[in-house]
Amino acid sequence: MVVIDTVQTRHALHFEAVIAALRDAFRQGATVPPRHVHAIESGGAHGTSLIMPAWNERGYFGVKVINIFPENTRQSLPGLHATYNLYSARTGVPLAQVDGDVITAFRTAGAAALGASYLARPDAGELLILGSGRVASLVAPAMRCVRPIHRVRVWNVRPAGADNLAASLRAQGFDAESVDDLEAAVREADIVSCATLSTEPLVHGAWLKPGAHLDLIGSFKPEMRETDTACFDGTEVYVDTDEAPAKAGDLLAAFDAGVLTPAELRGTLAGLVAGKAPGRSGPQAVTVFKAVGSALEDLTLAALVYEAVTGKGPY
Repeated sequence: MVVIDTVQTRHALHFEAVIAALRDAFRQGATVPPRHVHAIESGGAHGTSLIMPAWNERGYFGVKVINIFPENTRQSLPGLHATYNLYSARTGVPLAQVDGDVITAFRTAGAAALGASYLARPDAGELLILGSGRVASLVAPAMRCVRPIHRVRVWNVRPAGADNLAASLRAQGFDAESVDDLEAAVREADIVSCATLSTEPLVHGAWLKPGAHLDLIGSFKPEMRETDTACFDGTEVYVDTDEAPAKAGDLLAAFDAGVLTPAELRGTLAGLVAGKAPGRSGPQAVTVFKAVGSALEDLTLAALVYEAVTGKGPY
């Protein structure tokens, strides 16, 4: 069993390859049982642990354990920590332990970009990012692979986080700045990407301009929300997988408010990749992509890293 550390995992992942691998994976499919969800409480601290298995016909089987503790930010700690174990699906032989934090961040941003490749306007150039954590830091590089991003704005509930991410993006060659006025920034953005752990609506549907694409990749539980229900009223809504309508607080709130029904969801990533979902209907349409994450994505990137580092394939 090979241990692939943080540095090796990051060096093995490039968004052009990540997005292409995810596109192929959603086309080919995998076996993805429902995730196990456990509420963790210890010493007054509260978190959630997800156990996410998946296996495919290529011969890979993997399990991710991801722990989400939103209050970690008060201790200057990341809110998410993950480990990933990769096995042969044909023998059960352990192949590798891969950095789960890096896998999670890259697959989430990569899936967002894959969705945007079908749903954002082809000329979308202004990107607004909500959040400043691991996933938020990768959204701009991922989106730049599929759309002509020429300006990036960053908003965060703690302004220092937005300042730091904007500075990091400038160092990578982006025209980036932090912003304080969220409403004004949303009204100007072609793509609004929310990568937060918020439980209160941040983006309001009335702020979205015609032709905007709203990318929701932060919340993953019923009690978490990044939008108000107006974001789903009259918009074209897509999800990453069929799990999202049962797990995403943004969608559940819209269902409860009567502005959206499950039958009105226009498709999944697998449907978009296969050409079975329609995609954006026109330049003035407002599109929404709601993701809760899939173990298929984690398995795909873990295998990509394993092959890049070892030069081997599955048994």
